[in-house]
Amino acid sequence: MQLVSMITCPSCGCQSAETMPTNACQFFYECKGCGALLRPKAGDCCVFCSYGDAPCQPMQEAKWRGAATGRCSSG
Repeated sequence: MQLVSMITCPSCGCQSAETMPTNACQFFYECKGCGALLRPKAGDCCVFCSYGDAPCQPMQEAKWRGAATGRCSSG
């Protein structure tokens, strides 16, 4: 499992390596470059699945197991 994902802000292009939580979704992320508040895109469970270079851990695990879907826990 990949524990760190590089989040890229769609507003300014700033990138930041962030450690993904293992026990809950991360619904919001504040860009360190421009301060934009990122939220998951429609159909995604968290900001890592929408803006990261690696999906969240539940989605990684679902892919590894061959499951059609995976979801973060709600915490």
